[in-house]
Amino acid sequence: MHVGEIEIHPIADGTFRAGPGYFGEHVTAHGHEDYFNRDGKAWLPIGCFLIRTRAKTILVDAGMGPAIRDDGERRLLVGGQLLLGLRAIGVTTNDVDAVVCTHLHADHCGWLFDAAGHPTFPNADIWVGLADWHHFVLDPDIWMFDHIRFGLQNCEPARLRLISHDTTVAPGVDLTMTPGHTPGHLSVIVSSGVQRALLLGDAIVCPIQLDEPTWQSIGDVDPELAAQVRERLFRELEGSNTFGAGAHFPELQFGRVLTGQLRRWVG
Repeated sequence: MHVGEIEIHPIADGTFRAGPGYFGEHVTAHGHEDYFNRDGKAWLPIGCFLIRTRAKTILVDAGMGPAIRDDGERRLLVGGQLLLGLRAIGVTTNDVDAVVCTHLHADHCGWLFDAAGHPTFPNADIWVGLADWHHFVLDPDIWMFDHIRFGLQNCEPARLRLISHDTTVAPGVDLTMTPGHTPGHLSVIVSSGVQRALLLGDAIVCPIQLDEPTWQSIGDVDPELAAQVRERLFRELEGSNTFGAGAHFPELQFGRVLTGQLRRWVG
């Protein structure tokens, strides 16, 4: 994906298998058999995005890491491939200048630190929503990988950027607050001239939520706010020069919303 002279490389860290129950207790596969097309499950990526500007190399989300989380019928997460994906496009861990975590669920921050709590990307600043920091890092009752919590708590202060309002990471790369899925969830806007790309994290889990607005995520901490934010983002994606992709969009494919008699998603 090119936005002017800025490159965006989608990279899958692994696989996210979602059953209908992931989207809500009321959800079934009926009418969406093409989506839940393997053993009644949807097979989706654990996505990250590598942004290359003239001056900066920015990683959006840090995958699951070399780990597995099995929540039964609703969700299975298997990570471990991000570093291979980076190597395939000629990027080493030392090359990354910034890591933006859209939020601090396990499948978005799993490569930040190794098992001993040492940074995987030693030259990178880490950008995180301040409300997510309070929710995940400072609250011991909220589940988080121990080594990720330890690494964040012991991160070099100069490397840690805690965000509570819209801000800029680099020219052409901006952060906007999109809470609801988590308290401090943020999305990334890549722009050049009139062209824009939105990297949505889990603010929109899958484009199918355009047609099924009551489909949520078992991870939504504030389902009502998450639904409002999804609608706001879908409206932004109606712009003819605005495309978007989320961390679990099928094949990490960018798309937009076409308006007419009915709105529809096109990749």
